[in-house]
Amino acid sequence: MTGSGVPQLLRPRALKPGDLIVVASLSGPLHAVYEADLDRAVAVLERMGFRVRRAPLLEAGRHHWWSAGTPAEIAGEFNALLRDPEVRAIVAHDGGQTVLGYLDLIDVAAIAADPKPILGHSDISLLHLVLHARTGLVGFHTDLATPGLGGHWQAAPAARRTELERLYAALLTGTEPIGALPTTPAWECWRPGRAEGHLIGGVVNRIVLAQATPYALPLDRFDGAVLFWEETGGHASHVWSYLQVLRHCGVLDRISGMVVGVPYAIDGLAPPEAPVVPHASGTSGASGASPTLPEMVLDVLGDRDIPVLGNVEFGHAGPNLPMPVGIRVALDARQRTLSLLEPAVRPG
Repeated sequence: MTGSGVPQLLRPRALKPGDLIVVASLSGPLHAVYEADLDRAVAVLERMGFRVRRAPLLEAGRHHWWSAGTPAEIAGEFNALLRDPEVRAIVAHDGGQTVLGYLDLIDVAAIAADPKPILGHSDISLLHLVLHARTGLVGFHTDLATPGLGGHWQAAPAARRTELERLYAALLTGTEPIGALPTTPAWECWRPGRAEGHLIGGVVNRIVLAQATPYALPLDRFDGAVLFWEETGGHASHVWSYLQVLRHCGVLDRISGMVVGVPYAIDGLAPPEAPVVPHASGTSGASGASPTLPEMVLDVLGDRDIPVLGNVEFGHAGPNLPMPVGIRVALDARQRTLSLLEPAVRPG
């Protein structure tokens, strides 16, 4: 523990070729129509040099309401994987609406005894936040297996797929910092500036929900952090409201920078008609019946003078760049760069 009582960063052991990765239903079920996507995801992990196994709940057609099983069933399978020394990483098959149901059933002692990478985003970002709060575990905010590795990755150009495979393999096996993440012309500077701090974030609604549980990150965990977030579905006003919650609870007063992912299927956003040119006043200058995403973000931030980098490739739009929760990063919004300054894993 640190002097403030906050858990130190808990890095999993670096994976080695031949290590076992298990794909598990940590939230939503597997629908039969996506079996082929799951097979493709397994093939991606195998190309990285790992053995891959499917957990028992990952069975097409098996479900309980909107989930792969009851919260107790999912937690039981998850805990068994956490306790199994042969399992070296767990990849979530998909997101969903279930993690809130078993936060209190997770064997955190098993995580502390043998930390493992848990990969995924969407509903899984809630796991990353809560487990980081409770144990200091690095959260591997990455693509999910079925819609990501087996879906979005397959639609990407071959060069991008190769780049992502190398990046994910380095994230899981490398004990040196990755450095600058690969940029694309889509990245936008919404407010210039530089910041260094640890990454904290996920789906913005899950950040808000996590802070409403007994397992919330203490506010001082946001001191100097680079907050990353994305959102899918719903309405622009919902995103604005979630950001207002983060303002009211003091998160936005503590962070040193912000990185915003690619919005996906959000109603009520005005399409960007031109590259964002931040004004000194902190607004993007346009005005109309519907806001653009940068307008909305800068509206909530007000005069908080922090760098904001937007439209970065993580979130539901996919494919995802890795955003490891807890790892220190360097952000330069004007230069449109984001660099991982620490490894996510430790030597074995």
